[in-house]
Amino acid sequence: MESRDKYSVLLPTYNEKENLPIIVWLLVKAFTESGYDFEIIVIDDGSPDGTLDVAKQLQTIYGDKKIVLRPREKKLGLGTAYIHGIKHATGNFVVIMDADLSHHPKFIKEFINRQKEGNYDLVSGTRYSGFGGVYGWDIKRKIISRGANYVTQVLLRPGASDLTGSFRLYKKEVLEKLVQSCKSKGYVFQMEMIIRARQFGFTIGEVPISFVDRVYGESKLGGNEIYQFAKGLIYLFATT
Repeated sequence: MESRDKYSVLLPTYNEKENLPIIVWLLVKAFTESGYDFEIIVIDDGSPDGTLDVAKQLQTIYGDKKIVLRPREKKLGLGTAYIHGIKHATGNFVVIMDADLSHHPKFIKEFINRQKEGNYDLVSGTRYSGFGGVYGWDIKRKIISRGANYVTQVLLRPGASDLTGSFRLYKKEVLEKLVQSCKSKGYVFQMEMIIRARQFGFTIGEVPISFVDRVYGESKLGGNEIYQFAKGLIYLFATT
């Protein structure tokens, strides 16, 4: 039943104390306005800046049915954060997004509408199609991102226009299967999720999104990330 659909938002955090109150407020606003049932699962990996304390304050404000805290002692990676979050998710759909305000919750309603249109197994936000775009990046980062995406399209033909984005809506059981089948880390992880989705025959819808670079905090895409991406791409090319 459509009316019984519930959306669990997984928010992995590390040093996001400035951003977390804003993203949570925007999420609550977006879901309240759209009328969909939701919960926000904050998976904090031992942030030294006090992100978890902020999350506890937010839980006091919004209640423990809407803000679910599932912290871990240290930084253990995105894939395991999703596995950890899914275990505690009570929704039949899961939204994954960044907590650093690079993804705006206003697009979630469009994700949901798109999913319902085609009963898609997953819906991915794309920066490279329709009205999508990237703001706050210098030309070097734009070239790296576009280049990475282009090379991946040529080598792997994944059938989706934005592979390294991390703003997506999944049917819960689909995300569970994908996360368990993925071996990659870091920047390549989101890409492998889409490649494996195609392998399993899952259907993918897309929604154009605008992506804004981190409002507070340091961005994590450096030379090492590019090297890891290239290495991961070769691995995927060899195993798909």
